[in-house]
Amino acid sequence: MTGQFDRELSWIKYNSRILEEGLRGDLPPLERFRFLSVVSANFDEFFMVRIAALKRALAPEALPGAAELLRTAGDMIRPMFAKLYDCLGGEIFPGLAAGGLELRRPPFTADETGYLKPLFMREIAPVLTPLRFGSADPGCSGEEPLPAIANGLLYGAFLLEETGTAVAAGTVAEAPAGAAAPKAGPCVSIVEIPPVLDRIIWIGGSRQRWALLDDLLMLWGDTFFSGYSVRERMLFCIHRDAAFPVDEGRDDDFVEAMEEVLIHRDRSPAVRMMYSPGSDTIAGIIARRHALDAEDTFPAEGPLNLSTLESLTQVQGFDQLKLKSPKPCPHPAFPPGVPVWDAVREGDILLALPYQSFDPVIRFFKEAAEDPRVISIKTTLYRTSGNSPVVRALEQAALQGKHVTAVVELKARFDEERNISWANRLEKAGVIVIYGLARLKVHAKICQIIRRESEGLVRYIHLSTGNYNDRTARLYSDLSLFTCREDFGNDATVFFNTLSGYSVPGSMRQLVTAPRHLKQRFIELIDREAKRSRQGSPGRIAAKMNALVDPDVAGALYRASGAGVKITLNVRGICTLMPGVPGLSENIRVVSVVDHFLEHSRIFYFNNGGAEEFFISSADWMPRNLERRVELLVPVQDEKVQEQLRTILETYFLDTAQAWDLQPGGSWERLKAPQGKKPFAAQEYLRELAERAAEKPRKTRQEFIIRRNRHEHH
Repeated sequence: MTGQFDRELSWIKYNSRILEEGLRGDLPPLERFRFLSVVSANFDEFFMVRIAALKRALAPEALPGAAELLRTAGDMIRPMFAKLYDCLGGEIFPGLAAGGLELRRPPFTADETGYLKPLFMREIAPVLTPLRFGSADPGCSGEEPLPAIANGLLYGAFLLEETGTAVAAGTVAEAPAGAAAPKAGPCVSIVEIPPVLDRIIWIGGSRQRWALLDDLLMLWGDTFFSGYSVRERMLFCIHRDAAFPVDEGRDDDFVEAMEEVLIHRDRSPAVRMMYSPGSDTIAGIIARRHALDAEDTFPAEGPLNLSTLESLTQVQGFDQLKLKSPKPCPHPAFPPGVPVWDAVREGDILLALPYQSFDPVIRFFKEAAEDPRVISIKTTLYRTSGNSPVVRALEQAALQGKHVTAVVELKARFDEERNISWANRLEKAGVIVIYGLARLKVHAKICQIIRRESEGLVRYIHLSTGNYNDRTARLYSDLSLFTCREDFGNDATVFFNTLSGYSVPGSMRQLVTAPRHLKQRFIELIDREAKRSRQGSPGRIAAKMNALVDPDVAGALYRASGAGVKITLNVRGICTLMPGVPGLSENIRVVSVVDHFLEHSRIFYFNNGGAEEFFISSADWMPRNLERRVELLVPVQDEKVQEQLRTILETYFLDTAQAWDLQPGGSWERLKAPQGKKPFAAQEYLRELAERAAEKPRKTRQEFIIRRNRHEHH
């Protein structure tokens, strides 16, 4: 048995693990709803990117087995959606209602109708626009052009029949004297539910009963069609192919090229339709006119586009319906009133999100903007929040005359529009904006701040596994390193000069970059462990990442396993490597932790014959990260920070509450605590460590040091 698991099917299994969290009856209903929303949003992107790519491989068949893979994927996905909507309607919505947060659906009571119908007519209907979709007759010739149907937006669709008083737009109906006007055949009209309207409608101004705008449109959408009767109605959304590249040869205006990508996304071929029950006739018409087959259409017994109902999880006053979200702890190395520079000069500092506050990163940028001694700021920006304090600090710094450079990656999929907006704002403030590199995404997360001090210029560096995003910093598990080591500063200068100029990347002493050196470096580190094992020094590799797909890295791991290297991998999502296979990977174990926070950090450990090496990185072990992106691998040299990384890494392999174990055949089994032992949750333990660290005097700086006898915690 050799080779790898299929990446698409592995990704589906990852979402099956997320779905299992939503199906857990022991979790509060809003927490379960959040997991189901994540699954829904993940599959939206999966169809727009991965399924779209497979469909393009069908004709002509550029990828052998694409048709079979599509069928297998569909067979796996449909039962998952059935479970999701059964749970949503049968458990979660009733659970919310029992807790005082009740979704009211038609038929409404007289009092509810008396409140909602006038609200719809007064504040919703004037915003909506009905659009002619065309005849319901599949044999009709000369069908009207399709109206613009935006990617991923929700629409109401109505099957209409003329009552005899309707007049077609742009015509004058005139029947012979004494004769009845002929009726046109049934036709379809659609109404977009625009994102500017909140889908959640609170009834009577309270925060206890709520309705869906979708239902109001279905009930009272008739008012848009004077002269017609509505025979059938339903809701639907179309997902389109989003897996197409920007024209990177556009030297004239790269921003304009990216804007063309956004326009094309709403006009690209459809790959999936989701729809509510109500009209097989309308569903068939919309599918036919978008060239969608039966396997491309997904009926849903519940609200569509669950991710757009995310604000429900933020409703105040219903703590009993959600998990208590712990407040991030302050990092003891960054006390209030002490400048960031003073803290970093004392030694390297590791920040563990979301257990510790993102505030030191925001302070890093804000204090740089305000400090008269800071003369230069250079940073990468991949994804950040809509009202980003980091972007505001960069604007402020530039307006105060500092030399500010931002490498804004416009090709961050589904964040392109926001990135273009940042870029325009930053340029207006005087920031030098660099739009990444042709054919490569700049995915590295690094900031360099140059400060003039008594001994000369000092470069302060921040390196991270996650984005400069204050919102996701509260939801994602990430790590970042603050340092002012001179060799790191030199490497950072070389890195930014390479991105902004024409220079060939110079040699770096510490940082390793993709796509030039990183893959080769990883394979060298793995092969070194194998060599040492063959020479009698037992090898050890431990790593944590989001995905493991690269076949060359997997091959190196198989070789190392064969040489006796003990390998433990924590892979959140896709893993195509086969662990535990005799003669191939019997020394490899793969686990996945799926919990409240999204696991996003990347940590790599190599025993190196006892001279241990630790790294953090922006890159996963995937071809796109190692070959088609600009990434960074960061060696961690401070002994205290190394010990922190060891603690974090090893903690995940102790999890018996939220961990899954990958089996040789490709299935995942949930790990359980030994009989008589309390389940151990890694995220809960790391939060406890952060709380203890916040209580310690700053001078100890021993946060995240794990007790050697970890079993006491059980």
